[in-house]
Amino acid sequence: MPTTALGAFLVARRAQLTPGDVGLTASGTRRVAGLRREEVAVLAGVSVDYYTRLEQGRERNPSASVLDAVARALDLDADARDHLFRLADVAPGSGPTPPTRPQVDQGLRELLDAWPDTPAIVIDRRLDLLAGNALADAFYSDFTEPDNLVRMTFLDPAGGTFFVDWRRGAETCVANLRLALGHDPHDRRAHELVEELSAASPEFRRLWQRNDVRGKTHEPKTFRHSVVGELTLTYHAFDVRGAAGQQLIVYRAEPSSRSSEALRLLGSLAVSHWLS
Repeated sequence: MPTTALGAFLVARRAQLTPGDVGLTASGTRRVAGLRREEVAVLAGVSVDYYTRLEQGRERNPSASVLDAVARALDLDADARDHLFRLADVAPGSGPTPPTRPQVDQGLRELLDAWPDTPAIVIDRRLDLLAGNALADAFYSDFTEPDNLVRMTFLDPAGGTFFVDWRRGAETCVANLRLALGHDPHDRRAHELVEELSAASPEFRRLWQRNDVRGKTHEPKTFRHSVVGELTLTYHAFDVRGAAGQQLIVYRAEPSSRSSEALRLLGSLAVSHWLS
C-alpha cells in the first residue's frame, strides 16, 4: 500500500487507465482495474523495482526526467503533471506559501465593484470566497453561508439545486482542492476542509479517493437561482499578480440571451435590496 501522497496519486491514476488507453495490448487475466506496475514502468523507461518503490514511498528523490516520463506513461494532462511534480517536491517556481488568511487588495475590491452587470469574485486555492461584488452576492444568495465553493457544493442544501449539473461541479471542486494541496501539502486549513467534508459527505470521500486534479476551465455552466431561474454563464479566471494562489473569476452571459436578462433582473433586485 502507498505510504505517501505521491504514491497514492500514482496508484489512483494507474487504476484509471486501460492498456488500450496507452497503446498496449491487454494480455492475461487482470485481478485489478487499470494498468499494471510493470506496464507503467515499461512506458516510463524505468525498472519495475524503481517504479514500485516510487508508489510505495520508498523512493523519495525522483528526478525531473523520471517524473516527466511517468507523467507521459500515465497520460497526465498539464494540471496533473504539475501536481505530480509538487507532490515529489521538485515542482519549479512554486513560490512562497500564501498567508493563512489571504487579504484581497483594496484596488481589486474597487475593480469588482466597477462591474455592476456581471458577477465577479476572488477565490484562493482552497476555493474560499475572499471577495465579491454586489451582483455576486445576489448570485449566491440562495446559500446559507457563501464562504467556500466546496462546502457550498457538498454541504449546503442549496447546492444540489443551484448547480444544475451537480455531479460535474462536484468533481471539479474536488479536483481543484486536490490541486491546492499539491501547491502546499502543509496547508492546515485545506487539510481541515478535507477532513470536514470527508466526515460529512460520502460522495466527497469517494471523489477525493480518485486523486483527480484539475485547474479552472472556461466551459459554460448552468445555474438555477431561486428568484430568476436558470442562467448559463461562461467565466474567465485570472491569476492575481502579487497574491499567490488568488484568482479573479468573472462570469459572463451571452448578450441578448435569457441568461443575460436574468442577470439584469438579479442586478435590479440587488440594487432594490440595497436601497431598502
